[in-house]
Amino acid sequence: MYTCASCKEKNCDTGSLEKLPLNCPSNEKEEQEKIKKIYSEGANYQLAREAALVESEGYCQKTRLEETIDFANKCGFKKIGIAFCVGFRKEAKILYSILREHGFEVDSVACKNGSIPKEFLKIEENQKVSPNTYEPMCNPIGQAIFLNKSNTDFNIILGLCVGHDSLFMKYSQAPATTLVVKDRVLGHNPAAALYLSNSYYKKKLYPEKDK
Repeated sequence: MYTCASCKEKNCDTGSLEKLPLNCPSNEKEEQEKIKKIYSEGANYQLAREAALVESEGYCQKTRLEETIDFANKCGFKKIGIAFCVGFRKEAKILYSILREHGFEVDSVACKNGSIPKEFLKIEENQKVSPNTYEPMCNPIGQAIFLNKSNTDFNIILGLCVGHDSLFMKYSQAPATTLVVKDRVLGHNPAAALYLSNSYYKKKLYPEKDK
């Protein structure tokens, strides 16, 4: 059982690897050596190295969009795929334009591709967002497969729903990054729920504390 989220030592931040908690992943020397070898396989070394350079060069200066463009350039990616939610059509169009401006070839696939009715997933009328209407299911596997067919070098996830993004990442052959995550309630800033977890959202997130 690994408990890094509640660790008070933070030894891995300082390189002081003595007196580590017993369940600290840094204790697992043999496993860490295997992991380091993985970084030398295929494109892993380049992806890891360029990501580290993008972090240091743009630290607290560049937006995530700028860093995404820098990363793609450093890795030599030429063809970028956009897997977007139809609720982000406007944003997808802007992203497409910006990426093209920076010299990339861009393919984009919407989440509703195929227009497969939700009944395919045995979704009942009362389980739809808008009952008694035609609702196509989100098709993230289709998004991944069509971008695979396009031979994209790198894919950008733009606003896919929870779970749909998981399926896209599972089937995407190219490396992928997330530019925008969906949170309809918090203006697509899900971290706000964490920051407000002991105030406005306490009752929702810690229901047992109020009993």
